[in-house]
Amino acid sequence: MSAFAAALRISRRDAVRFKGRTALIMVMIGLPVLLITGVLTGYATIDVDAREGLTTRLGSADAWIGTSRFGSIEQDPFGMSWTSGSGEPSTDSPGTQAKVAALVDGRIIPYNEDYGEFQDKDGYDRVSAVEVDLRDPMTRGMRQLKEGRFPASPSEVVATPAQLLRQGAKVGDTISVTRRNTRVRVVGVIENPSRPGSAEIIGFQGVLLLDKVGGLGAGWLADTTAPLDWARVQGLNRHGLLVRSRAVIENPPAGVILDSPDGTAPIKTALAVVFIVMETVLLAGPAFAVGLRRRRRELAVIAAQGGSGAHLRAIVLADGLVLGGVAALAGTVLGIGGALAAVPLVGQWVGQLGPFEVPWASVAGVAVLGVVSGLIAALVPAVQAARQSPAQVLAGRTGESRDRAGRPVLGLVLVVAGLVLTALSLRGEELPVVAALGLVVLGLVALMPWLVRRTARLAARLPLPLRLAVRDASRHRSRTASAAAAVMAATVAAVGFSIGLASSSAGREAAYHPYAPVGSIKIEGADLDDSGWAKLRTAAARQLGGARTVPGAYPVDTKGRGTWIDLGRNCGERCDPSVSYGGEVPVGDAQLLALIQGRQDPRAAAALAAGKIVVFDPELIKNGLATLQVMNRDDEGVVKPKRLPAVLASAADPHVGGGVVPPAALASIGVQVKERRLYAMYRPADQEQLTRDLSAISGRIDLYVQRDQGEDLIPMLWILLGVAMVLVLGGTFAATGLAAADMRRDLDTMSAVGAPSRSRRLVIAGQAGYIAGLGAVVGVVAGAVAGIALSWPMAIGHRAGDAFPFDPGPTTIAVPWLFLAALVLGLPLLAALVAGLSARTRLVLARRLT
Repeated sequence: MSAFAAALRISRRDAVRFKGRTALIMVMIGLPVLLITGVLTGYATIDVDAREGLTTRLGSADAWIGTSRFGSIEQDPFGMSWTSGSGEPSTDSPGTQAKVAALVDGRIIPYNEDYGEFQDKDGYDRVSAVEVDLRDPMTRGMRQLKEGRFPASPSEVVATPAQLLRQGAKVGDTISVTRRNTRVRVVGVIENPSRPGSAEIIGFQGVLLLDKVGGLGAGWLADTTAPLDWARVQGLNRHGLLVRSRAVIENPPAGVILDSPDGTAPIKTALAVVFIVMETVLLAGPAFAVGLRRRRRELAVIAAQGGSGAHLRAIVLADGLVLGGVAALAGTVLGIGGALAAVPLVGQWVGQLGPFEVPWASVAGVAVLGVVSGLIAALVPAVQAARQSPAQVLAGRTGESRDRAGRPVLGLVLVVAGLVLTALSLRGEELPVVAALGLVVLGLVALMPWLVRRTARLAARLPLPLRLAVRDASRHRSRTASAAAAVMAATVAAVGFSIGLASSSAGREAAYHPYAPVGSIKIEGADLDDSGWAKLRTAAARQLGGARTVPGAYPVDTKGRGTWIDLGRNCGERCDPSVSYGGEVPVGDAQLLALIQGRQDPRAAAALAAGKIVVFDPELIKNGLATLQVMNRDDEGVVKPKRLPAVLASAADPHVGGGVVPPAALASIGVQVKERRLYAMYRPADQEQLTRDLSAISGRIDLYVQRDQGEDLIPMLWILLGVAMVLVLGGTFAATGLAAADMRRDLDTMSAVGAPSRSRRLVIAGQAGYIAGLGAVVGVVAGAVAGIALSWPMAIGHRAGDAFPFDPGPTTIAVPWLFLAALVLGLPLLAALVAGLSARTRLVLARRLT
């Protein structure tokens, strides 16, 4: 213990003496700890579970009770989801306050929650609306009053600051709500503690949610004489009532599974730990290696005075323990502090915020991970310190132990084993593939010193500054290989997931057959009367920038209720499960058919006029018949499919599926239609604003824009590129800075013999470019293998092959070439440019001792 205490004192003194290197190591180790701690703490705070949200949902009440259209339901313990127990709607009227009061032993008050409409300078818009008397003791704590008072009559409301800002109102102003333009006065400003920044308006029953009056979808807060346990909740479920009970949420019933256990969680955690530790070690390892070279004389003196190899190893390992411990502690404190400062802003953006919460077990695990990373990063330098020759060091020679070229045999074995396991894992999920690819990455880490030595031989034909940079990098292979391996690991992850995501997106796009061409728009006003619809058609012609609009029909049943029309596939077991159709099959005449086909097709138009369905997918037609499926929109079940005459045609876009149904075909099966849809080839710049503009003129409408499925891929690639840039540039600059400090005498000698300052810059830039370039090239090769392997498990509707283990079936492979070029070419060039421009060119004269 005395030797270990001495090693800790020596390490502490050395850390204070070399502040720059100490700060660099602490940043490399502490930054991941800071980021992960901040994310864990922020997520735990922002994530509002059912228990944390009890006050905002129930106030001080014992339960919230809501009605449904079914005579019996089955719900989860938290009352957040339910299914119909009988499967059919109840013929009785929905629950009323009198019926609910008869079932609940206690006092109840109305509490309705949904979306309401309000009017501002731009027309009508929707907002989260609640109808409840906030003066009642049962609502205590539900909302925080920031200004003014709670409503005391149906003519008064309160709102959140976000809602008042949208309406341009303040306390005391009168605003209009609902389509009836009900005038109400704002008497207070409130805030939802769990949803800061949300837009919300609260008033009395019957003011904001007119369709909730009469019981349909209504709700009540209940103050019961006894807690509503799980048995009583299930009893109310048998009457078609949904219940959120405080007693059940605080003490869930035994034997009820709240969350499905994730059996792969331990494997995911282990993989995350391995990759985080590996990346941290590879980033911090070069700093420990440089520190060892600066301390060789000190360690040699200790060895000459009787210190054993174990003592020398302990001193270097103590560096890892001291620096890793301090960095982990600093990262933990800063991570928690950063989360404390950031969660209010993030909560405003995300839309929910719970009490500040630190997951101490996870945070402690991350801190221990930082300490372990520091110890592992110091392990190789510790072994090298024990092997150095004290006589050579004290004699003034370099005293460097032979720098081995890694372990190429071990690396090759790991790479081959990883590739074999990857091939065997293609038929499963993503996790086994990622685990197998982890072996490939570890193998490449072991191969990296050998690759550094081999590629350095190519430097003979480079200009002198670059040749010096590459040869110095090769001479210090431990430092160079570690940094290049860190770049390689980051590149493998970025390239692998980018190809996997691009392939998944391409496969999804290939399998997706929208019912309308990309770039088209559908405007639907199902609830409009004839006058409102006429206004909408006129407004749409003006708002769509001159685009030609085509009317479409909206199907309804004999009672005037909306129905959903779709076409069934007739390919049986041959149907590809990955194929999906988007939207609802259009109903209309030859004008709509021409818009979807992109041309005039007299044959198809004639068939449509004759009452036949025009389909664009051969799997939707069989023996001249198509299967028409009709479903009531209020979920009352699917009408028995009907087989109707159909013809096959082609659309302008080969991805367009479905077809066009003529109104006459629907009339033959008892389905009526009314013109309540408009189609056009138009893509709005602001879809939400267009919806508001049209709603303000005619009434509430729905607007759908058919977009390309690949549009969601771009943000993900930008995120991957940003993460890769941080890791690649961070590792490169750290290693380059260490190399520049290590080469200072050589660079000063170059300047002393007449080399211009640009030569120093080129040497430093060459170091950065070589490290980032080697890591990126190796990483893109391994990442391409990873991406191709991930394209199978990430594919939608993936089907494994049955004939041969290495044949997982067909898939789509797409390569984002611009992303790869930016990663493999752009980042190394950027690293070299920044390193060269920031290099110190001032000559520092130093006295050399002989």
